[in-house]
Amino acid sequence: MEYSEWEKTVPSGIRDDTLWKMRAYRLALYLSDESWPDVTRLCEDPRTRDDADQLHRAVGSIGANLAEGYSRPTGRDRARFYEYSLGSARESRDWYYKVRHVLGADVTTLRLSQCVEIIRLLLTMIPQQRGDVLRDAVAEYGFPGSGEDIASSAS
Repeated sequence: MEYSEWEKTVPSGIRDDTLWKMRAYRLALYLSDESWPDVTRLCEDPRTRDDADQLHRAVGSIGANLAEGYSRPTGRDRARFYEYSLGSARESRDWYYKVRHVLGADVTTLRLSQCVEIIRLLLTMIPQQRGDVLRDAVAEYGFPGSGEDIASSAS
């Protein structure tokens, strides 16, 4: 199902929440829905049942951690959960690559690109939430006994 069609099927109880404004969350939820037939197909072969479980858990964890992190009070706390989502998105990409022989090239290519899009969004979101942690603090450097620091001598 195309994303635009899928979006119309999402209940208003989810779409009306401010979390819905987050593109990464919407894409994670979409990937989760799209992964169901993939997981079902993997479950049909005893050799890939464990892979199906791992894939299902990894994909589901992306959106779940975004939802939990979104509700956190501080940017640093939100960033921590977004990092969990990033790990799950990378894990999902890894599992999709590993099961490519069963799912086929078309499905694998599509799912890998969906994972990559989520990963790219998260790589932008995490530093934004971390804020002060990723920025260098302004430091004043002085020479012992000079009574002057480098920052003020440069002005």
